[in-house]
Amino acid sequence: MPIYEIVFYAFSLVMLGAAVMVITVRNPVYAALSLVLTFFSAAAIWILLEVEFLAIILVLVYVGAVMVLFLFVVMMLDINLAPLKEGFMRYLPAGIVVAVLMAAELLMVLWSRASLDETAFPIPAPNPETYNNTKEVGLWLYTNYLLAFEVAGVVLLVAIIAAVALTLRQRSGGHRQNPSLQVRVQRDERVRLVKMKPEPRQGG
Repeated sequence: MPIYEIVFYAFSLVMLGAAVMVITVRNPVYAALSLVLTFFSAAAIWILLEVEFLAIILVLVYVGAVMVLFLFVVMMLDINLAPLKEGFMRYLPAGIVVAVLMAAELLMVLWSRASLDETAFPIPAPNPETYNNTKEVGLWLYTNYLLAFEVAGVVLLVAIIAAVALTLRQRSGGHRQNPSLQVRVQRDERVRLVKMKPEPRQGG
């Protein structure tokens, strides 16, 4: 089997395994790390397919924002972070494994491109120098897939509204202000006069 196919299938297996772990593990920290590995594996496959623009966007946007998304989920679910901080060393091996796998994928991409035998496994002709990957993605996105793009925008808008609604839910033990009651407040409700007997000064 050519090295190009070996690298492709290796990235695909890692991506599928990490995607399964995202929805199967019970620990949210492990799920977030698995999601990062899934995005990174998909970006490596896109680099093999010469779609560098989408690969860079996937790494910068999704891999860079997944931890922020994880923090939002933690805040909305009221997860106690103290046990997570205390058990930081428990998650260190998983983080090291994810980092090693991502570094290995990058090395495999470089190695496969350097040692690719074009005679044994022919590849498509390279794009001309005037080819603009970003322009082609925009043309396909806003012409052939315009409806899907708009539907995805509506879904994201609904998700944002749902996230805001979850954060604004009434919680037990919370303090909320009622402006109408504050405006109608009377002086007797806020001020209380207390009479106290004078005490003699010590040593006077």
